[in-house]
Amino acid sequence: MPPNPDTLTRPAPPSDAAASADAQAETPAAKPTTHASAAAVASDSNPIGASAPKSGDDVKAAGVGSAGGNIGEAGTTAGAGGGAGGGGGGDGGGEPPHQPAFGSSAPRPGSPASMGGQPSYLQAGDSPWSVLRRIMSARFRAWYDRAGQRITQRTLKIGISARIFHPEPGSKGLRSKTLQYLEESIAHWVMSRDVLVFMIPTVDTQGLLHPSHIRLHDYAKHLDGLVLQGGADVSPLTYSEVATRHEWQGDRMRDMYELELLHEFVEQGKPILGVCRGCQLINVAFGGTLHQDIATDLPQAIPHVTETYEHNRHTLTFPEGSSLAQMLAPVDVPIVNSIHHQSVKTLGRDLSVEAVCAEDGVVEAIRYRKAPFVMGLQWHPEFHRAGGPEFLDCTPVLDNFLRAARETRF
Repeated sequence: MPPNPDTLTRPAPPSDAAASADAQAETPAAKPTTHASAAAVASDSNPIGASAPKSGDDVKAAGVGSAGGNIGEAGTTAGAGGGAGGGGGGDGGGEPPHQPAFGSSAPRPGSPASMGGQPSYLQAGDSPWSVLRRIMSARFRAWYDRAGQRITQRTLKIGISARIFHPEPGSKGLRSKTLQYLEESIAHWVMSRDVLVFMIPTVDTQGLLHPSHIRLHDYAKHLDGLVLQGGADVSPLTYSEVATRHEWQGDRMRDMYELELLHEFVEQGKPILGVCRGCQLINVAFGGTLHQDIATDLPQAIPHVTETYEHNRHTLTFPEGSSLAQMLAPVDVPIVNSIHHQSVKTLGRDLSVEAVCAEDGVVEAIRYRKAPFVMGLQWHPEFHRAGGPEFLDCTPVLDNFLRAARETRF
């Protein structure tokens, strides 16, 4: 190993050089494992500014130690190689690498204080209470949006009153049973607006065969609206009259069932749409009466029922202020079908006339003013295609009925 030029150029006092030589003579040969200690001793005995040793061994030892010391003073943390010089350099390396110390007053990295204040996403002047208030407000808005979505997207459930087929005397099979059923067109017309339809059967709480605790009140509670479909005549007994002809006695049993159903839905504040017979029943439910037969009571009237059935038609006119006219799209000649031989005679309480037959003034639509939506149509909108060129498109009436059902569902 060549001599260290730094060590050779620094003269040392004679006394120090002699002491160094004596130390070298007295010290036995160091084992390989003690190179670091020997180098340290040589370095300590020959500090900077001392003269170089006189012997070659002293120069070599002193040079190695000094070199190791110089490397340590330069801040090297690892040994400068194998051997005594490397070990000496490690021991002469001075202080250990710098380790950050965090005291009680020193901010931790990443904390708001270490970044010069509060996080940048907070607003100036924010306090814990203001942040909490914003969090709670955001959560409430999220809950409100979910609740609104549930209200607007849940499928409506519409009940339709049942037609009733009474047993025929002496018949067998189904004709000997009481049947309750829906006419297909009325169900499909309501379902065309993507709602669920349920036929509401009669209830029998005192039946001998299958008594039940279910009431019509329960149907009104769980359904969103009621459609009263057409069918048999309303019995004159229901509006305190006597049938003038035997065939006009009507269906008293169905009257009682549908009147209870109607009143339950009215009390629940839910919408009702009556079609044909349903229109007449709404009038009777609020104290009105009916013409038992239009042709008999109103000889000047046009035929409102013929063998052509749903193809029989007439035009409508709307009284001033009619809400029905506001629902329907404006047309030059509103035409509807006509399949009824009874009609409104005396208007019930709190009812208003919404449309009449243009040819004879027979009442064709009524509305109950003290409820969100209780309306009766004397014609059958379900018997013709919606938006067809011949008949009045009554889809807006159905849409208003369903809108009221959604708004009053809770």
